[in-house]
Amino acid sequence: MAESISWAATIATILAAIMTASNLGSRITGYGFCVFLVGSLSWLAVGFLTDQAALLWTNAALTLLNIFGVWRWLGRQARIEDGATSAAEASERSPGESLFPVSLLIKASIMDSHGKVLGKGVDAMAGSASGQLRYVVAAEGGLAGVGETLRRLPWTRVRVDSDNLLTEIDSLARLEEIAKDEWPAN
Repeated sequence: MAESISWAATIATILAAIMTASNLGSRITGYGFCVFLVGSLSWLAVGFLTDQAALLWTNAALTLLNIFGVWRWLGRQARIEDGATSAAEASERSPGESLFPVSLLIKASIMDSHGKVLGKGVDAMAGSASGQLRYVVAAEGGLAGVGETLRRLPWTRVRVDSDNLLTEIDSLARLEEIAKDEWPAN
């Protein structure tokens, strides 16, 4: 029985690591911690059944950390994101300029005017005194950040539409390439 449980724990732990390392948003990360919790509880059972004190104590601590992770990503962070979403939606029905959560800039797809995905926003730079956005750091190509090219997309050439950044540019390759560790100062 302990061997069957240990295989379930192994699969759960690997799956959870993939879910959290992929950085696919707070809900996926939170569900990753749920799967980690299943894994740590399974490893706890294996430690108990096989009388392995180190495995038992390690996974008792990991179980507590996983419970914290579930609360952090499915409780607290999800409520924060829901608050940002509700403010953005309410601003669309209010007079004046619509709002968007700034966190969108680090996860939004960048699309051309025809709806083709050109890349992904990974960060943005803003003036410290004015608060005005200067540019979005756009990533294109690569896999999970490996082999990607970073480009400077001027804020004047971007508009926010729902959960995407739209631009009239038809290719990010037309933009200035920037080094991963040395971005433009203006």
